[in-house]
Amino acid sequence: MDPWSEIEGKRAHDPIFQNYFSQNCRQSVDGFCKKRSADAAVARAERCIRVLGPIIVGAGPSGLAVAACLKEKGVDSLVLERSNCIASLWQLKTYDRLSLHLPRQFCELPLMPFPAYYPIYPSKQQFVAYLESYAARFGICPTYNRTVVCAEYDEQLQLWRVRTRATGIMGEEVEYVSRWLVVATGENAEVVLPEIDGLDNFKGTVMHTSSYKSGGAFAGKRVLVVGSGNSGMEVCLDLCNHNANPHIVVHILPREMLGQSTFGLSMWLLKWLPVHVVDRILLLIAQTMLGDTAQLGLKRPTIGPLELKSLSGKTPVLDVGTFAKIKSGDIKVRPAIKQISGRQVEFMDTRLEEFDVIVLATGYKSNVPFWLKDRELFSEKDGLPRKAFPNGWKGENGLYSVGFTRRGLMGTSVDARRIAHDIEQQWKARGKHPGVLL
Repeated sequence: MDPWSEIEGKRAHDPIFQNYFSQNCRQSVDGFCKKRSADAAVARAERCIRVLGPIIVGAGPSGLAVAACLKEKGVDSLVLERSNCIASLWQLKTYDRLSLHLPRQFCELPLMPFPAYYPIYPSKQQFVAYLESYAARFGICPTYNRTVVCAEYDEQLQLWRVRTRATGIMGEEVEYVSRWLVVATGENAEVVLPEIDGLDNFKGTVMHTSSYKSGGAFAGKRVLVVGSGNSGMEVCLDLCNHNANPHIVVHILPREMLGQSTFGLSMWLLKWLPVHVVDRILLLIAQTMLGDTAQLGLKRPTIGPLELKSLSGKTPVLDVGTFAKIKSGDIKVRPAIKQISGRQVEFMDTRLEEFDVIVLATGYKSNVPFWLKDRELFSEKDGLPRKAFPNGWKGENGLYSVGFTRRGLMGTSVDARRIAHDIEQQWKARGKHPGVLL
């Protein structure tokens, strides 16, 4: 049996790949796919598969949320994931002690709450278990080990062509064709590595937090953590608890204020007051509880935490115990790095110190500009939607984005519901006019 016949046979028994095109449209797409396969036959067993429902790129929380909302409306989708599991960032690239920074009610995905017995701030393991249960409940079975290398809209076919490569040096290439494309790779697809003079020649160990698991391996070592966001602060606390000697190069807020979560209090105040007023209230309470953080080397930005989050996407640090270690001197705060020579680090205040390990808690970035051939919905500069929330979820020609709101899982839930509703309307219109290629 030739490869194309084999694909057709499999498709006939798979609801995701059912034929919903009119006879003329089917012939044009089939002809295109067969030509693609014939052209690539010499080099590799390349395939072209027509997909009935939307293609969702990314099997993290955002991709799962859209797939579930679509499934509830009777629309199947194909979820493509470059790793070998769902929520690969959470499962493979986070440290052991990680937990949700916001209360669970602000982190639920659509249509399924967290189990009632979960704590207010679920652990990494509990969150992953929740996501696995979520996928099982809605019958979401991603196609794993498929990296999208190119996605572009074909004006002639009026379809999205999504080219993928299987994991491995000589991975098989498969092209999927669909009316809809949902970009769910998120804001944290690729690590961000800082440019520091001499970092490449550091004589000790250098790692990004995506490779850090526990401070147990660094007991007794001098560790410099670069980046003072939530990850950097938590890594410092973890190192301190494992008898390492951490140093850290912000808005820092107590995780709870006035008997409730800081985030919950913020959301409640925003119902009645403008952002700048809420920022002033939060900073006043924080100063009362934490004192003058500048004396410890933690200088506050010139604008408030909520406004900063809205403008730049930078999340304010919610303290989980690190601040007490800084006050006690167990964790040392240092200014920016000027340069590195051997194991010696020179800081901007001219201080020189030696370190065994450097942990880069410098975050992640979007990788959308590297594979999506569309410059209308997403910015080439940062790989985020050009329009701010709540207007960045939909582009042209059946293109959507989810997980790019800079508002965490709350923003994901809002956009997932919108996307599912929008596609459902087109799906129903197709049912009324089956001869029309939507």
